[in-house]
Amino acid sequence: MQTHFSPAQLADPGLAESEAILRKCVHCGFCTATCPTFVLLGDELDSPRGRIYLIKEMLENGRAADAETVTHIDRCLSCLSCMTTCPSGVNYMHLVDEARVHIEKTYSRPFGDRAVRMLLGLVLPFPWRFRIALRTAALATPLIPFLSRSGRSGERLAAMLRLAPIRLPWGSSFKLGTVRPEARPVARVALLGGCAQKVLRPSINDAAIRLLTRLGVEVVLPRSEGCCGALAHHLGEEREALKQARHDIDVWTAEIERGCLDAIIITASGCGTVIKDYGFMLRGDPTYARKAARVAALAKDITEFLATLAPPEPVNKPGLTLAYHSACSMQHGQKITTLPIELLTKAGFTVRDVPEGHLCCGSAGTYNILQPEIASELRDRKVANILKTAPDGVATGNIGCITQISRGLDLPILHTVEWLDYAYGGPKPGGLA
Repeated sequence: MQTHFSPAQLADPGLAESEAILRKCVHCGFCTATCPTFVLLGDELDSPRGRIYLIKEMLENGRAADAETVTHIDRCLSCLSCMTTCPSGVNYMHLVDEARVHIEKTYSRPFGDRAVRMLLGLVLPFPWRFRIALRTAALATPLIPFLSRSGRSGERLAAMLRLAPIRLPWGSSFKLGTVRPEARPVARVALLGGCAQKVLRPSINDAAIRLLTRLGVEVVLPRSEGCCGALAHHLGEEREALKQARHDIDVWTAEIERGCLDAIIITASGCGTVIKDYGFMLRGDPTYARKAARVAALAKDITEFLATLAPPEPVNKPGLTLAYHSACSMQHGQKITTLPIELLTKAGFTVRDVPEGHLCCGSAGTYNILQPEIASELRDRKVANILKTAPDGVATGNIGCITQISRGLDLPILHTVEWLDYAYGGPKPGGLA
């Protein structure tokens, strides 16, 4: 793609990076076939190629974002399926991230839109606030019909209430600090506590801790760790995202210096995609660039790290058939595709791929709140494809997908590590008969 950025514009590192990405695009359109919003809506501007044109025009002319550009960029799930398909290596992730930052700096959103986005940013990254909000949501569910008929902002609040669980689980069984295996440790890792996952499904990290320590791994649960910055990052709130990233980098760096870390384990693939990108996000920060790159290099999805260990023979052999839903952030963001299936198969499960597995389920961070209509269509499509495999349950690697799909599926849907922990001697997960 031909570009016409001025030398002054290219002095900005963000614009220079965007210009280099734009030049790689050859307009081939392969990305349109795997873009969820284009598949549903059929609008060229709701495809990666169309959005690239909008972003180029906006950034190249140095103009403020307009309503049409914002509409189509907001509809992007950031599922990154287009990056898997692209034959030219266009880094759409970094391009759309830059566009979102530009939008938040130059576009004045309607009041209701600003209020909902601000609410998400103030609540979701903070577990105690999120827990209180969910308990309040349970009381507000009678308002859903009214909110659904009260405009765009009301629809989003209604979507938020629909996603809230009726009951919340108790917190983790493990205290912050260090959890040691019975024998001499074969490795030492830090485990990301997470934000929403810590409230909605603490059993995921509990399963990871049990399984890791059973395999001889010492697990550190840092006391002052916070949100990784993923949510703010996808909302275009660059300053807040980098602030949260720097905080966690400091926490993990202290652990590295205290006793070395073999890995930073992440059980939410959406967080993993962002943490693995810390080196890029903070490349221009003289204080944090090297530390961010070191943390990014240590970041591993739980399945990546488990694959380096030697598991024993499975203890429990339930003989279940599982549909494996590969989260977008896992298969497209981190390029982890067959590994979870291999681990589950070795553990004794029969695993089936889901048709149209490259298409997003509609969760995408806060997408199912901000774009509830499209998210619901994608969820229903995903559920229908899962049911085609006739499974006993579903395995996936992201809390957002679990929350989204469970709203339309009456089957046990568990994190991959919960299934593995059960197979290798852990307790039977909730929801299994």
